This record gives sequence, C-alpha cells and structure tokens, in this order.
Amino acid sequence: MNPEVVTIGLGYIGLPTSALIASNNTNVLGVDINQSVVDTINKGKIHIVEPDLDVVVSKAVSDGFLKVSTRPTAADVFLIVVPTPFKGNHEPDISFVEAATKGIIPLLKKGDLYIIESTSPIGTTEKMEKLIYTTRPELKDEIYIAYCPERVLPGNVMYELVENDRVIGGVNQASTQKAISFYRRYVKGELHATNSRTAEMCKLVENSSRDSQIAFANELSLICDKADINVWELINLANKHPRVNILQPGCGVGGHCIAVDPYFILSDYPAESKMIGKAREVNNYKSFWCAEKIQNEKLQFELKHGRKPKTALMGLAFKPNINDLRESPAKYIAQKVLQNSNNEEHFIVEPNIDSHSVYKLTDYKEASEKADIIAFLVAHNDFKELAISEDKIILDFTGITK
Repeated sequence: MNPEVVTIGLGYIGLPTSALIASNNTNVLGVDINQSVVDTINKGKIHIVEPDLDVVVSKAVSDGFLKVSTRPTAADVFLIVVPTPFKGNHEPDISFVEAATKGIIPLLKKGDLYIIESTSPIGTTEKMEKLIYTTRPELKDEIYIAYCPERVLPGNVMYELVENDRVIGGVNQASTQKAISFYRRYVKGELHATNSRTAEMCKLVENSSRDSQIAFANELSLICDKADINVWELINLANKHPRVNILQPGCGVGGHCIAVDPYFILSDYPAESKMIGKAREVNNYKSFWCAEKIQNEKLQFELKHGRKPKTALMGLAFKPNINDLRESPAKYIAQKVLQNSNNEEHFIVEPNIDSHSVYKLTDYKEASEKADIIAFLVAHNDFKELAISEDKIILDFTGITK
C-alpha cells in the first residue's frame, strides 16, 4: 500500500482519526512506537475503549485502507497526533512532537501537507516549521504546514470527529487553505480558517474556559458544604434564571485536555493568567478535599462503632462511562486514601477496565454490598442501578444519588 496519509500516534485521538480517514476509502498508514498497539490494530482490533471505534477499525483494516507500522513511509499528508505531557512544574513537553517531526523530515517532498493535531504551546507549529526548513532548506515554501486541534469528547469521538467544527491555522494562507481542503473530505462541521498561533491558543482557551466554569461549581460545593446547603438543589434552582448555566461539581477535573491545557498558557504567561491559574488551584484542591472528607468519615465511623470501616471507592476514570484514567482526580483520591490507610479494607471499583497495575479491582455490586462507606468518585451509569441499603454511609461527590 502506498499511503496518502500517515498519522503519527495511535492513541485516543490518533486511532479514531486514522480510522475515520481510512473509512472514506483513503489509504492510511498509522504509526506508533508500541509494537503491541501495532499488532493489535493490524488484527482489526483496538487497544482503547471508544464506542463504534472497533467496528470502524475492523472494517478499515479488512478493506485494506488502514495499515499500521512502527515506521512511517512517504505520503502526501502527515498528521502528528502524539502526546504533549509535562516536564517538571507543569511545563509542556513538545519533545514527542519534535521526535515525530524529525522522523518524517527525510520523507517529505514538494507539495506535502504537514499538520499538527497534538495540543501544543503557542508557537509550536512555527518551531516545527523552522526545524523542517533548517534540516531540509530546499523545501522552504514548497510544503504546507498547519495546526488543527481536535475538539472531541471521549465516548463520542467517532461522531464528533465528523460533525464538530474545526479551527485550522496554517503558517501562511496557502497552508491554511491546503489543510482546509484536506479536512473538508472527512469533516461535515464548519472549517474555520485562521493562523497557526491563533489555532494553538484556541484549543488552550476552550479548555481553560471549561476549567474555570467547573472551578466555579466546585467552589460552590465547598461553600455549600460549610453552609449546610444542598449544592445540587442550589445549582438547579440558580439555573432557572434564563442567563445562568452553572455546571455540576465533581471531585476535581481530569482528562488529557481540561486538566492539562490551562498549564500551557500558565507556563508562558504566568503573570497574566491569574483567573486561569486560580481555577486550576480550585479544581486541584477539590480532589484533596474529597480525600480528606473520606478520611474524616472513616475516623468518625471508627470512633462511633469501635472498628475500622470498609470503604468502597467508586470509579477511577476521569469522567463517566469511559476507561480513560489520564489525570483522573478519582485516581488521585484513591491514592491519597490508600496512602493514609491503616490496615483498613478498601474496595477499588472501576467497571470500565478489567485490571489495574496498582489497584486490585472489585465488582461494583460486591463493593457496595460489603462496604460501610461508599464514596462515589465518578458518575458511571452502572452505579445508578445500585440498590444501596440505608445503613450505608454515602459520600456522593458526583451528584449520582441526588
């Protein structure tokens, strides 16, 4: 197969993107450094949980439009969809983007389109442009370079990749239009043209805005706890106002976007990002507060009953009904609670994964039956079906019982 498109990175965004493009009868070569991932996908199977993805991948592989390898080959379009983690004190690390770019520089030819989809600090696309042209000066102004961030919701990725609007910013006008022409073949949503720096910032701002809105709800929950007010009822009543739309509180904020992207702004503009920084502090503190609430409830139980309680920690994912634990506040809470454990029995529950490298998992029904204290950390649908006896102590940080 001579691929038209090469995607570098086959994670939660790279694989769905590759599958979508391949499902439109476009030859795609997906590239990942993990041989196990490569072997799994080449069998028509998937290594992540995402509704409908398994069907699309299976068909794309069987039809011959999707192949996977650990090494890229020449193509017309290169998509960079690799992680951008932190390196010390929440500084963004673009080394994976740089490594992926270096890996394809020898393959680039006149007329190729290079697109970064990875969430990136402002100016990353321009840095990669400089890297490409420094290594291959003969390609200057002969290829197209752009940035187009994903904006999808885990659990609904295959739909949103097609239907959501996209912001596309090139390093010049020609690159922007070339990238728009590419995405128009696969995306039904509107394609909004801008420059690469604005597109990079747009991704960061979208998730920083949501982080701030969640922080308001989480701060309300802290206030209401002290004021002996049901925060869920309060928010429901406040939202009856035609211009008020307060979000629901939780046990913090997690995931690969909302809990991470604000730091990309904070790192480069610390003095200016006062509200963005405070929202991060509030949402991080909420997880600590939840862990403390569980610890205090356990102590009160022991003082009252003369024995240590059995505690169920319900959920590890960063949001309901997925298996993604990245930056999960629930995982942090479980870790804090277990660190302070003194030979008490804990039941760790996550119905969307089969096993965990650190925690021994317990079935959610068994955990709810055996535990004295049940702490809901994630509002999984499975938990809504539980019939919980009245003698249980419920700590509901998600509103699942409200």
